[in-house]
Amino acid sequence: MSNKEKSKQETVPSPLERGRARLLGELKQSGYYSKSIKDELRDNLIQKIKNKETTFKGVHGYENTVIPELERAILSRHNINLLGLRGQAKTRLARLMLNLLDEYIPYVAGSEVNDDPLNPISRYAIELIKEKGDDTPISWLHRSERFAEKLATPDVTVADIIGDVDPIKAANLKLSYADDRVIHYGMIPRANRCVFVINELPDLQARIQVALFNILQEGDIQIRGFKVRLPLDIQFLFTANPEDYTNRGSIVTPLKDRIGSQILTHYPEDIETARLITEQEANLVEGQKENVYVPDLAKDVLEQIVFEARESEYIDAKSGVSARLSITAFENLLSTAERRALIAGDERTTLRLSDFVGVIPSITGKVELVYEGEQEGAAVVAYNLIGEAVKNLFVEYFPKIEKLKKQDEETPYDDIVSWFFHQKEGFELLDDLRDKEYKSMLDVISPLDDLLGKHQPNLKKEDSYFVKEFVLWALAEYKQLSKNRFSEGMQFKDPYGSFISGI
Repeated sequence: MSNKEKSKQETVPSPLERGRARLLGELKQSGYYSKSIKDELRDNLIQKIKNKETTFKGVHGYENTVIPELERAILSRHNINLLGLRGQAKTRLARLMLNLLDEYIPYVAGSEVNDDPLNPISRYAIELIKEKGDDTPISWLHRSERFAEKLATPDVTVADIIGDVDPIKAANLKLSYADDRVIHYGMIPRANRCVFVINELPDLQARIQVALFNILQEGDIQIRGFKVRLPLDIQFLFTANPEDYTNRGSIVTPLKDRIGSQILTHYPEDIETARLITEQEANLVEGQKENVYVPDLAKDVLEQIVFEARESEYIDAKSGVSARLSITAFENLLSTAERRALIAGDERTTLRLSDFVGVIPSITGKVELVYEGEQEGAAVVAYNLIGEAVKNLFVEYFPKIEKLKKQDEETPYDDIVSWFFHQKEGFELLDDLRDKEYKSMLDVISPLDDLLGKHQPNLKKEDSYFVKEFVLWALAEYKQLSKNRFSEGMQFKDPYGSFISGI
């Protein structure tokens, strides 16, 4: 048994330990009464709202948009469709609905469809209760087991999700195909009294979507011509991308008509929220957290890259830019700094802006390029996104650099540009520099200290070197310096000095 399974057993006491009913008669005496899953969700949500509890913990940025709509849908006892681009926490929201279920519910022991002992629907449960009465054995289902999920793919069949005749069962029980006991139930009947999620609904073939009509509207199923009326009790959640996302398919109109609430999800609207999500979801080892210091500005640059990607003319906006991009990019970023420190022999290191080159593989695999982007190349587009992020964040920390200025007008950056003007060979920051050497190199550019002292006087000392490099990148993006990436590092130069000096 895995440690995870052991932990689950320790944290979820068995019903027998809690003195729960084991027979139907005991259940009746306990005062238990039947409740549909939609009423169960509704009642528990009402209680959480009254108690001022957070209903969907760990989901950020939806507090005033998606979550209120989701709560209204639950109060209305609706089946729900979450519509949005990839990486917008649709499946997470669906799974968090389990927290609104009762901790345990009783069901007839041995039932394939989780029959309510006081309201059985399957032939098995009805006949068992008729035979044993109050001695019918009862089992208990924990809310963690009341979740079923199916990813819609083109190969999904009606037999998979609803059911079919099972010839092996017919042979073993010596029954004819006309007997309803030969039916093998699919995923949906087996998810009776559960939350059932179908991900990527448009991918489900139209004929399969049609098979859901009766289940959503009347709550029953039809299998191979059998007059099987199972009033299933299921909370359906569907997730889908907007119909124009791809040409794979769409949700058929009558099915949309049967879904009570369609809720639009969205990406984080500000960097603070995006940072919160990334830090929560990033899978980092303790060694990385302890040995790699990440300045606050570095975290902002990372999130700004994603914001720039969503606005980029080279990236297909219809496909979206998933929140997973910033999560995996953050993991790659720390790994880049960790690898650099290992090679250089530093026990601890501070993240550098040049380390952001290491996030390019995380970007190229998670964006869909339009034709112009394909012509540029994925790696070039990704590298340019880093530059755009630096450029657009720069004005939040330092005075804006105007494109046009008067000839004799002074700017806060004149001393820095002048310093580079006198460096004929340029200024190189190699990737494999030890931390001490890296800091010494940046300390040589004394006008940087003056700029930070004037415009960022409260800057933490450990953040200062990242910010110095940030200034150099920004000046290059604003064409005040030139920046060239080569295999071993980065070179900064005065863009006009070589022409004037004749070099």
